[in-house]
Amino acid sequence: MTTASPFPSGDTVAGRSMGEDAPGNKDILKEEGFLAAIEDLTRRVIEARAGVERVIFGQTRVINETLITLLAGGHALLIGVPGLAKTRLVQTLGVVLGLDSRRVQFTPDLMPADILGSEVLEEAADGARAFRFIRGPIFCQLLMADEINRASPRTQSALLQAMQEGKVSVAGQYHDLPAPFHVLATQNPLEQEGTYPLPEAQLDRFLMQIDVDYPDLDSERRMLVETTGIDETVLSPVMDGPSLRAAQRLVRRIPVGDTVIEAILGLVRRGRPDSTDLDQVRRHVAWGPGPRAAQALMLACRARALLDGRLSPSIDDVAALAPPILRHRMALSFAARADGISVNDMVARLVATLS
Repeated sequence: MTTASPFPSGDTVAGRSMGEDAPGNKDILKEEGFLAAIEDLTRRVIEARAGVERVIFGQTRVINETLITLLAGGHALLIGVPGLAKTRLVQTLGVVLGLDSRRVQFTPDLMPADILGSEVLEEAADGARAFRFIRGPIFCQLLMADEINRASPRTQSALLQAMQEGKVSVAGQYHDLPAPFHVLATQNPLEQEGTYPLPEAQLDRFLMQIDVDYPDLDSERRMLVETTGIDETVLSPVMDGPSLRAAQRLVRRIPVGDTVIEAILGLVRRGRPDSTDLDQVRRHVAWGPGPRAAQALMLACRARALLDGRLSPSIDDVAALAPPILRHRMALSFAARADGISVNDMVARLVATLS
């Protein structure tokens, strides 16, 4: 979808137009060092993306959406069949972003303590006994939860507090997680026997659901040649944890025009059966996206604008990011299933109202 920028023509920086129809936009853009910080961050993020694309072929959209998720400070659920480099993507992001990353393979016998950690009783040389907390693999900056739907609901719920609050509770004691902290979970859409679908409350904690598709022919040919030889691509970090945190704070300061804000609100509210003006939504949607969807879309649009080297988001950003942000925050009715309508179909109809 291509639309004209909703912002009136105005000042430009490095040839990029800025939106000024939201209160305080001019003041933010005139702050000393703000534009220089945006330029520097954009350069480093683009360099990080280029590094990932040296290893991951034919997944530009997936790479962009994952980077947007991290810049927005959120978590992502990657869904795709085996062999599409989901694990490799997370490992590569950990390297180029300079993050402490861990991987946990979720299985039916995985217990919450296997992720969070546990307390052990230790005895000192003088005979004194005390409990000591041994941290689990969740104490990292980038956690890959591989095949998250294969673990029991009890273990899945162990991630809830960590994903939302950045801390865990063990034996009544709170333990803060490192900052930044992000979960990139994977899920296999095949072989659903013996799996446990994620509850709606946990799905809503993921800023995006990123569908990973097969690469195109040219990308698969390049992958075939470059990954079966003796040469190995060596990457170096272009960022680190503190700089990513600074980037996330900067993303939140990017100005957003009133037109984009109204587009986000209108899109999300039209997806709710009780407040929509669309008959198809009333008939085919059981429940729609909540306010957290609008918050996620707002942050993601800011991050996408920065990734593209723009100083403010546009309607195009809303349209591009609506599918990964809304598809896991809506449930269809039985009538929709009977008519062969998918969630992606409903999101596409909502996006069509933006034009």
